[in-house]
Amino acid sequence: MDSQKNTSNINTPGNILRFTRSSYFLLSTLLALISLIGYVWSPLLFAYIATYDTSLPFWIQFDWLLLGNFLVMTLLIMINADIKADLPIALIGLVGGLVIESWGTQTVLWTYYTYERPPLWIIPAWAIASLSIDRLYRLLEMLTRPVPEKMFKILYWIVFSIFYVLMGYFVFPTINRSLTIMALFLCAFIILTPPKPKQALLVFTAGAGLGYFLELWGTTRQCWIYYTLETPPFFAVLAHGMAAVAFWRVLLLYRLFSPQVFHWLARPFLSRQQTEN
Repeated sequence: MDSQKNTSNINTPGNILRFTRSSYFLLSTLLALISLIGYVWSPLLFAYIATYDTSLPFWIQFDWLLLGNFLVMTLLIMINADIKADLPIALIGLVGGLVIESWGTQTVLWTYYTYERPPLWIIPAWAIASLSIDRLYRLLEMLTRPVPEKMFKILYWIVFSIFYVLMGYFVFPTINRSLTIMALFLCAFIILTPPKPKQALLVFTAGAGLGYFLELWGTTRQCWIYYTLETPPFFAVLAHGMAAVAFWRVLLLYRLFSPQVFHWLARPFLSRQQTEN
């Protein structure tokens, strides 16, 4: 999310909707993934289809919010797609989503209608959301270039301080659980060690912005329910922003250490070639 390579293609508004070969590969992968999920979890799909009432008009029953979310995220992941750069983002989102869903469902902060802890069919959505947030971040970065850096530093501490207070209040019923304690310490560490306050704040904004519409759909359709019964809780929306920041920090570490790791793994082969020559 934070490299010149990724942002160089979005220097002007005219390049924002630029599609590449990788864009269509991602689209094909997304459609194949949806088809696979529908096949593996076909009972859930058929149960959903069975709720359709033929006596009511189609336009009343159709889930327009779901369609809107799907179309927006599909278009976002296709914008300036680059498989080499996007694969780490998707994998980090996949693993990070599994960790977050495990924490929330194991502590019963939220519950899915299938009562799985967590449901595996929701995990791929985190990878798609991570790619979508990456695109939104790049757009925000372009739009906010004229804004002084100092303003973002001030806003950073205000926004993240408020978030942490809200987090403590929201998760307090599970404060005795080890997973919640770990989550609190991890968020505190991430907040107190910002490598780039502006970028972190923009990633947070992008994650929370997308998260609102995802949470609105999920909670109003009762796909998942928070213990507060809010649709959705304000903290849950902001938590998507914090999750995006956490994934971004892991991505920065990956970009920092991946060349060294690759060199270390390739060293035996390079040494063998030098010996043979």
